[in-house]
Amino acid sequence: MNSMYRKMAGVALAGALLCGTAACTGKDDKASPGGKTSSSAPKPVEVTPAAAIKRAAEKNEKITSLTYSMSGKVPGDGSMKAQASMSMKPLALQMKMEGGTGADSGEVEIRVVGGAMYMNGGEPLEPGKNWMKFDLAALKEAGGEDPMAGLSRQAEQNPAKDSAALTASKDLKKVGEETIDGVKTTHYSGTLTLDAMRDSLKGEDAATRKSREQSLKDYEKLGAKSLTMDMWIDENDQTKQFRTRSTTDKGPLDVVIKFLAVNKPVTVKAPSPGETVDLAEMMKDAEGA
Repeated sequence: MNSMYRKMAGVALAGALLCGTAACTGKDDKASPGGKTSSSAPKPVEVTPAAAIKRAAEKNEKITSLTYSMSGKVPGDGSMKAQASMSMKPLALQMKMEGGTGADSGEVEIRVVGGAMYMNGGEPLEPGKNWMKFDLAALKEAGGEDPMAGLSRQAEQNPAKDSAALTASKDLKKVGEETIDGVKTTHYSGTLTLDAMRDSLKGEDAATRKSREQSLKDYEKLGAKSLTMDMWIDENDQTKQFRTRSTTDKGPLDVVIKFLAVNKPVTVKAPSPGETVDLAEMMKDAEGA
């Protein structure tokens, strides 16, 4: 794999691990007959910040597909921005991302579909072939030390899965009312250590603990000790935006994830075989030679 692929795989992995603490959004306006919002509806009862986060997190667990944008600073790789659409079952993901620094900066597209991950870094691997194909099962066997294996692991995770962790913050507070892309939201903020996030996993099922523990390990590899999270929740208990900040050994982390659509159809197509280099076949040919 050339340097572009390795560099952009690192950017994508660092960005994808942030999705471990993000939350989903969408709009489900309740209107009176005729399409007009009822002005006589009772004013909602004020809830505590922890209760608001919990209610939003419960909605996050029910999403089946989503589209989101991501932008900010990633440790070691400078600024980045991306947009992605994913379906949970069956797993499918399409992400376009740009970032990196110096000679290693550039754009990359990632697709996950049919049990395989495809990556296009814009540089031809062979004449007419810009896509590299990775078998997801093989990447899992490779373990977390392989950056591509780490990326495939993150690509299979629901970006909304860990939003409930914010309830463990000792200084969780309501910041105020704000409008995001025309949607009225309530802004909450809190800081918590990775140890506190790990403690919050007590009582969760084994599969949930294993998945979220891996996210914590990814943060630890960056040298992060704590995370500051900001969450914007709309009037229907759905999250519109999520921001994660931290000071790490490899530089500042500051990424905003904005969810654009929830439970809308997502279609991801694999690149044609004529455009693709299969990593497994390439390795077999190399062993044979």
